[in-house]
Amino acid sequence: MNGEQKTGPTRRAPRKRGRAKSRSPDGAQQNPGQSGAGHSAATASKPERNEGPQQGQDAATARTLAAIPLHVRWRDLDAFNHVNNSSYLTYLEESRLQWLRTVPGEWFSAHAMPVMAAVELHYRKPIEWPAEIDVLLSCERLGNSSMTIGNRIVDRNDHTRVYADGNVVMVWVDPATGASVPLPEAIRDACT
Repeated sequence: MNGEQKTGPTRRAPRKRGRAKSRSPDGAQQNPGQSGAGHSAATASKPERNEGPQQGQDAATARTLAAIPLHVRWRDLDAFNHVNNSSYLTYLEESRLQWLRTVPGEWFSAHAMPVMAAVELHYRKPIEWPAEIDVLLSCERLGNSSMTIGNRIVDRNDHTRVYADGNVVMVWVDPATGASVPLPEAIRDACT
């Protein structure tokens, strides 16, 4: 090595990632979500969780479509004796199908049928057996070939007890080509 000392690659300091800090009226720096004196660091770092009935949607624009009653089955339970997370998706699927059966007009044909494009589900409280639940469906958005269905899984006797909420995007496609097709008028009419 003829007297020269090899050194490793130059290391850069890691970037700090996080939210920008703002200043309070008195000039002190605050983290977002921290609204002044009395907040501990632990309180300020916890993200707030909106458990309200209309999370992710404008309450004035969401149109209620249906309240579907369902029974919690023994087979829905997991090893912890509460409803398994995958069963929530089954509840949403069953409730969508029950609502679609009530839609007057043609919403399903050889050239236009719905497929699930996306699902977002927030688990709020565990459901224990025995339980009677309602799945509340609402129309959050209508697109050219899709609709976003808002959903809330609630206790049948107390709709303020929310077990889960979120939404599902359904897209109508031609099964022969896989291409999207215009949203059926029957669906548009049922949602407006």
